[in-house]
Amino acid sequence: MRTFNHVGIVTTEKVEGAVYNEGLKVWLTDYNKSPNRIEFLKFEEGSCLPELVQKQGHIAYVVPSLEEELKGKKVIFAPAVCDEHLTIAFIEEEGIAIEIMEIK
Repeated sequence: MRTFNHVGIVTTEKVEGAVYNEGLKVWLTDYNKSPNRIEFLKFEEGSCLPELVQKQGHIAYVVPSLEEELKGKKVIFAPAVCDEHLTIAFIEEEGIAIEIMEIK
């Protein structure tokens, strides 16, 4: 079962408080500090994230098992370990990017 976590909004301006993720080549804000669970993203050229994410943003959900959730889905960004607690992947559903998160 999916549980809503945040929404990612693409911007062309760096938002106050944004930090740079060098591996993904993106400036992003901490959705945990947003009352509306918004993560603002400003992409740099050469980002490895899918074009769909870079152009339209995304909705993110936490799931109990990333492996199970991805079965039969259109995966547009393979699972990536962010740290010892978080693994993410992106799928496409209804023409938009969906971030799937497994938190341990």
